[in-house]
Formats: sequence, structure tokens, C-alpha cells
Amino acid sequence: MKTNSLLGRYGFSKSRTIFSILFLFLINFGALKAQNVKVAAIGDFGLAGDGEKAVADLVKSWNVDGIITLGDNNYEDGEASTIDENVGQYYHEFIGSYKGEYGEGASSNKFWPSLGNHDWYTPNAQPYLDYFELPNNERYYDFEIGDIHFFVVDSDPNEPSGVTSSSRQGRWLQRRMEASSAQWKVVYFHHAPYSSGRHGGESGMQWPFKEWGATAVIAAHDHHYERIIKDDFVYFVNGLGGASRYSVRSRISGSQVDYDDNDGAMLIEASSSEIVFKFINVEGTQIDSYTISSNSAATVAKTTAIDNGLVQSDFKENTKVVLAPNPAPKGQFDLSVNLGEEESVNSLLLTNVEGALVWEKEVSLKGNSKESFNLSHLPRGLYYLQLIGNNFKITEELIIE
Repeated sequence: MKTNSLLGRYGFSKSRTIFSILFLFLINFGALKAQNVKVAAIGDFGLAGDGEKAVADLVKSWNVDGIITLGDNNYEDGEASTIDENVGQYYHEFIGSYKGEYGEGASSNKFWPSLGNHDWYTPNAQPYLDYFELPNNERYYDFEIGDIHFFVVDSDPNEPSGVTSSSRQGRWLQRRMEASSAQWKVVYFHHAPYSSGRHGGESGMQWPFKEWGATAVIAAHDHHYERIIKDDFVYFVNGLGGASRYSVRSRISGSQVDYDDNDGAMLIEASSSEIVFKFINVEGTQIDSYTISSNSAATVAKTTAIDNGLVQSDFKENTKVVLAPNPAPKGQFDLSVNLGEEESVNSLLLTNVEGALVWEKEVSLKGNSKESFNLSHLPRGLYYLQLIGNNFKITEELIIE
């Protein structure tokens, strides 16, 4: 009788305990999903040396929840003899089931690579497949971090499942993306669909990502940073992970910002309400920031302009503002104004696409005036030049090449 009573009481207590643990787990899991997450993106990085170390140090300073790579993890030839030196030496603490020589690995994987052409230079990319433990077939797979669902694609022509949108791999991606209920869906791989760099865009990778529900596409192969908008959809080129740098060539249609002056990485920050893509160089300077919000049916980039309480001027027939040349090579251009008799420009303010003030100058422009400027210290990209008068404000787009 006593035993049965104790068992009864123990059984009730055990059930209640299990229920409580399960309830707390669900509450905490929901809270985790609701929290902001931070993910670093590095591309063309896997060449041991000072460049890669500087990028790795930058990434580690962000205290990220995960790292994604955009291919070329193991220069030059994707060999087993170099992969730990090129990868584990700098990122072992993020790699699950790490078996290399540089310290402890992660208790659960936080390092999510994609294959690049240099990884395929060894047959079957075997050292890569042996070194990492990844989902699916390890060449293409998907995973979630907070509100972001990442989809990893193999863009190399050696991929056995094909690299067209109608291939086995392409059909897999479409199914997985359409089945996902995540707030943000980010696709990444090595060969950039669009690029103003040395290699240029890979037309075969211009899949219908937007139609399949993607939020953004991140790639590399060209060793520079670039943000490109095509059909109201954003593509990033992020190949400054520390191996080498390529100069940007002629800017393609849709290119908004490009940068090749220093190594760096992307920081992706996301909540349920917005996702922010930043590129930051190894000196800690933010080069670009692009925000997509869920507040609108159509995702939009936030560009906050400076507001000094002035009214945007409507151009009069005799009021002209000319920036030439525009785009401005190395930031050098002439500003010509033709103002009315009572109008004058007293100051110039230059903001980047995020609305941050990057340059200002006091001037005195009246009537028919012309002045030359040199902004070569600023990175390439799109800016907004504001001409501030005594009772008006005029804003002009300026592209620095």
C-alpha cells in the first residue's frame, strides 16, 4: 500500500516534471527564435596568412551565431594537406566535430561552407567532404539560424546534380524554398550571378531566386564587394575574405556599391521584423549597409536622408545643378550651379545610401558658379549630395567610381 502510494505520487511528480521541462523548452525555443541573430559571411578566404587572420579576427569580434562561406575555402588546389591550415587554423572553434590540430571545435556546428572552384581542384572535392560534417549530401543543403533559413548551393560545373535551375539541384532548391515558412530566405554559393569584377557574372546561375521566395543571394568568386539590384532583388558579391583582391572593372547595370580597397566580411543581423546586410572592412569601417523590412508587402531598402527642416526645392526654369562627370572617377567632379538672384548655396552634405553623413563642406555659391571637389578618400558607391541654401535644399545623386 505504501509502495503503491509512493509510486503513484512519484508517477504524478515525474509527469508534471516532464511537462514543465517541455513547456519551458518550448518557451525558451520561441524566445530564441524571436531574438536577433548575427551571422558572418566570408568568401574567397582560405589561404593561410595575415589577410585571412585579419578577417577571422574581425568576424570573431562580432560574437556571431554562425559563419557561412561563399566558396574557395582551401587554396590553391583543395588538397587534404592544406585544408586544416587554411580553415581550421582560424575558424576551428566554429566547426562541429572538428578533428584538426589547432584546438577545440564547436559542440554543435556553427560553420556552414559552400564549395568553390578551388575546392573542386582535387577530384570529387573529397578533402572538403571529409573535413566537414554537413546536412544532405554536403555539397548542397539548408539550415536555419533564428529567423533566417539559409540555402547552400554548389555552383561549380563539377556538381553531379547539375547547376541549372531545372537540374536536380535546382529542383531541390525550389522545393525546399517553397516549403519553408521562415521570415528570411538567404541563398548563397560561389559563382556570382552578376558582378562588375574580373570574372563577371555567371549567367548560368541567374536562377529565378526571387520567384522561388528568396530574400537575397550572396556569392563571391570575384574578389571584391558589391551590392547589385536586379528587378527589385538584391545580389551581393563578397569575395574579400583574405586571399587576394581584384580591382572592380566596368560597373554593370544595377550595381549600387562596390569596394576593393581592403579585406573584410559581411555581417548579417536579423529579427522577425528586418534583416540587415553590412560589409565591414578589417579596419572596422562599415562600407555598406542594406536593410530589408517585413513591414511592407514589398521588401524595401532603408535609406534615411538627413532632414534639416528645409523644404526640398522645386527646380525653377532658371535653376540648374550639374555634377560632372557623374559617375565621378576616383571621386573627382565639378559642381556647377545656376541659381536665381536671391538664392545661394551655403553648405554641402554628402550621405551614403544608409543616410549617414560622410562629408560636409561650407561653400558660397551664387548665380552662375562652378567649384571642383576631390572625394577620393571615399569608397566607390552611390551617394546623395545635398545643397543647402538659406531656405531650400536640393538633393542630387552622385556615383563615385
